[in-house]
Amino acid sequence: MITVAVVDDDRMLLDGLRAWLDGTPGVTLAATAGTVDELLGAAAAAQKYDVVLLDLVLADGSRPPENIRRLRAAGPRVLVISTVADRRRIVAAVSAGADGYLTKDHDLPTLVRAVREVAGGGTAHSAELAFAWAHDDGPERPRLSPKEREVLLEYASGLTLKATARRAGISPHTAKYYLDRVKEKYQEAGRPAYTKTDLAARVREDGWAWD
Repeated sequence: MITVAVVDDDRMLLDGLRAWLDGTPGVTLAATAGTVDELLGAAAAAQKYDVVLLDLVLADGSRPPENIRRLRAAGPRVLVISTVADRRRIVAAVSAGADGYLTKDHDLPTLVRAVREVAGGGTAHSAELAFAWAHDDGPERPRLSPKEREVLLEYASGLTLKATARRAGISPHTAKYYLDRVKEKYQEAGRPAYTKTDLAARVREDGWAWD
């Protein structure tokens, strides 16, 4: 059973989610709150939730990235739901640790699929998120060439350098050159990536696999 909490100050939406999720197999709505402070008021309780559905903009004036970081630090994974489809806000939310981003015009099956994906340790893909990553021009996201990105994705997926080179149709020496260039670009962006684990984290943060 996936335990869900919702942080949103729209009472009508909360009532709608209760009705939507009531009886949905494998998902239970355990708590609702108007602010992150309210949900985290009992720190132990927050650890019981698998996924928190978080409205991007709350009436208390709290900053979305900070809300996301606080929730993730408490234990739950975070799926942002919003009326806003602004790409910079979407990128900022995922960079802060959100595990997905949906606009509120999606239907119940889409929401439930996203909740299950996030609860399972994945990232909820959506058209809004893919568009935001594809058009992100922020300075924190390095500009990678197609071949640099290809090598990064193959290597970060867990392949050895030799297997990466074979997949990309290049020599191991050339594959290493591309990886070194990727690392240099992340270093220049202020986001060092020294190891394969670091590179895999950057792939997740930057959504390269979805563009």
